[in-house]
Amino acid sequence: MFQRFGTRPENVECLSRIEGWTRARFSLDAADIVLVSEEASGLPGFPALDTTVRFWTDRDTRYRLRIFKPARDVATTDLPVAWLLPSLIDDGDPDCC
Repeated sequence: MFQRFGTRPENVECLSRIEGWTRARFSLDAADIVLVSEEASGLPGFPALDTTVRFWTDRDTRYRLRIFKPARDVATTDLPVAWLLPSLIDDGDPDCC
């Protein structure tokens, strides 16, 4: 696990828990990189804080999902089902949620 910079200490446990759920849901190996962060949105109509999960299954394939809740409120049921994995491919589009 990477050290989480700029994260409130009380969120470290929440972020680690979400990382574990992500690994389990998508059958990720221990060597696969999973990054979980809580980010301030600042966009009208969006929650003040949301949780973003990024992970790689190989060198060239990155996935991203955003959960519109603070990390402390995220539950395992907020993660998409595993068969939706192809729809989570992150093509770098900054306008994507």
